[in-house]
Amino acid sequence: MRKILIHSGYIKLDQFLKLSDCVSTGGMAKALLQEGLVLVNGEKEERRGRKLYPGDRIEVQDEGTFEVIGGEVQK
Repeated sequence: MRKILIHSGYIKLDQFLKLSDCVSTGGMAKALLQEGLVLVNGEKEERRGRKLYPGDRIEVQDEGTFEVIGGEVQK
């Protein structure tokens, strides 16, 4: 399982898919979600704007499993 660090309270699912290198564009993220290839905490998710928080687990078919982790915002 790969851990993906975010520096804010949450990240939207489409942004997460780009950050984790599962997709390179928002359009690709939309297609991946519409095909039902993404699970969030074990449940199929189709909403690009779904907010992910530290501790959430994301499974992407053919890409693997990821966990959102939080970190301090650097000033």
